[in-house]
Amino acid sequence: MNTTEPIITPSSKTVAARFKARTSFLRTPTMKADADAILFSAKSFAAAMLAYYVSLRIGLPKPFWAIITVYIVSQTSAGASFSRGVYRFAGTLVGAIATVAIVPNFVNDPMLCSIVLAGWIGLCLFFSLLDRTPRAYAFVLAGYTASLIGFPSVLDPGSVFETASLRVQEISIGILCAVLIHRYVLPKPMTGQFTGKLSTTLRDARRLVGDALSGTPGESQLDRHQLAADLLVLEGLATHLPYDPVPTPPRQILRLIHDRLARLISLAAEIEDRVHALGIGDADTPDELVALIGDVGAWVASVEPEDREAGAAELIGHARSVQKHFSADAATPGDRLAANLAGHLAEMIGLLQDCDRLGRIIAASGRLHDTASLHGPKRAKGYVYHRDPWMAGRAALGAIAGILIGCAFWIWSAWPEGGMAVSILGVCCTLFGNFDAPVPFVVKYIVGSIYGVVISLVYSFVILPQVTDFRILVAVLAPAFLFAGSLQARLPTTFMALGITLTIPILSALGPYYTGDFATSLNSVIALFAAVGFGAVSMSLFQTVPVDGAINRVLRLSRRDVGRRALGVAPNEARWTSLMIDRTALLLPRLRLTGKTYPDVLDDTLHHLRIGHAAGQLRKTIPQIKGDAGVELSELLSVIAKRFGGRKPLTPADLLDLDQRIETLIGKMAGSALRKRLRIVDLLTDLRFALGFPADGRTTTYDR
Repeated sequence: MNTTEPIITPSSKTVAARFKARTSFLRTPTMKADADAILFSAKSFAAAMLAYYVSLRIGLPKPFWAIITVYIVSQTSAGASFSRGVYRFAGTLVGAIATVAIVPNFVNDPMLCSIVLAGWIGLCLFFSLLDRTPRAYAFVLAGYTASLIGFPSVLDPGSVFETASLRVQEISIGILCAVLIHRYVLPKPMTGQFTGKLSTTLRDARRLVGDALSGTPGESQLDRHQLAADLLVLEGLATHLPYDPVPTPPRQILRLIHDRLARLISLAAEIEDRVHALGIGDADTPDELVALIGDVGAWVASVEPEDREAGAAELIGHARSVQKHFSADAATPGDRLAANLAGHLAEMIGLLQDCDRLGRIIAASGRLHDTASLHGPKRAKGYVYHRDPWMAGRAALGAIAGILIGCAFWIWSAWPEGGMAVSILGVCCTLFGNFDAPVPFVVKYIVGSIYGVVISLVYSFVILPQVTDFRILVAVLAPAFLFAGSLQARLPTTFMALGITLTIPILSALGPYYTGDFATSLNSVIALFAAVGFGAVSMSLFQTVPVDGAINRVLRLSRRDVGRRALGVAPNEARWTSLMIDRTALLLPRLRLTGKTYPDVLDDTLHHLRIGHAAGQLRKTIPQIKGDAGVELSELLSVIAKRFGGRKPLTPADLLDLDQRIETLIGKMAGSALRKRLRIVDLLTDLRFALGFPADGRTTTYDR
């Protein structure tokens, strides 16, 4: 008897699992980045060729400006490309109008005309450095458009209006084509990128709180720095959201969640200090406080948002009851400190729950219909940028000085290509002027320009003379532009790629017809490298800010602002918190660049934030305090203002006196009959810890 073996076939789930395992390498971050770069490059090249074709069809004399515009405007997301296009068009239009207004009015004096143009460029750079948002690109364009149009027209002012008009048309076509392709051809919305980063940021916030509760100072310090950097990145992404092709969250929700995350940075430090001061886990620690911290830690570590949502209200009630229990008598410093910790825990739980709720609304592209259910402030300030007019003015004056030196050499030597060289110099001074040390980025651009020159010469005198059809032209241009476009999509090689994509169209003379001229190309190459090379020298002399100087400048301004808050003349709480978070985010990359070690700099900014927060709140309470206590509190804040407003630090004796003042005031307020005595005691406790005084009353050598 014959038996047949059953044929075992894998199930569909098994096949799918095997296929997923074999193709998992396609989903690695590296492969995803490569795929995104290739897609970006293909779309940018398609937009560039479309802009080139349209410019040729309507008879524009220099259609290569449309190609250049596409590569300058193109970004890896649809929203960023659209917003950059809008800013570029606005800046180009304003720059062209300014050039038409300047050049004819100073036609009889080339040097004076150059001075006015350089002044306009410096003014635009100044405002771009003050803005610090992606909108600053409009100011940059207003500056270097005047440079591109104005300087070549200084010795030929009669053609300035026609040149400006044509440039606006060419750039407008490039902007339109870039926006259309990136928005409607396999678009990559900014909203998805933003929600992904927000999800990561919320995880970072919970990890920060968890490390603060467990008492791991090294980990929580890194968590604070990471969260500050996250908030800066989120704000940069959020600026492009209104231009995205998909529904985006309202600005109000973004501001609300930002303010809560910013507050968590300092609040986590407050909680960590109290946990260490109380010795949580020691035998004499009150059991109910230990239980509360354990419950909060378990709640923070919950993976499921539903679990956190369900337990938040009960946990807040528990924390408030513990706070009320310890503050009922508050006869000992330990009780006061325990009540202070419980209050901070209740605030922290509410902020995290608000973040979870707002994050879900953002992910679902919904609307916030009722702010009454939120635990934190109902009105939000949103991100606040640190702006330094003095540093912006320094960079602007440096750019003006470099441009004027170039103009003086050009006019004195009567160099025929000098106008082109100075126009490129102006572009460099504005395009790279937002960096503390622009020269490394200029060097990357020079390296890309070298590749671009070599490729351009090959195209101009070997390949393009053989091309007679537009389709063939597109095919021969594709390898160079697709390669450069893929480099542009990667942050480390962006400036090198721009050196390629901005050089090839100009030096290859991609116009209505072939005009290969080796002498003209050679002169253009000399002007290009002379301008960029001198720009590197000029910026290293006049626009480079030493890293140590930039760090000390930020710290000095933070100390000054702490003094102002102690005097009651500084911004509100949300604005103050966000400003200091932005300063922390500014210091992070600068600290990585310096060769010196600054172990306490970032902690200093956090202490400044906490001191300013407590001092500002205390200043508001002074009118409600009668008698000697109010006078002593005012004197305390005056001492703090003097300490942080001046350049000389207080001596250890001054610090001891300050600690004794705070301790005396805490005792007076705790035993007083004031209605807000518990709030004042909490703020004085916060101030004491923020100044670096441990719980046992001994002062440290705090010098911030």
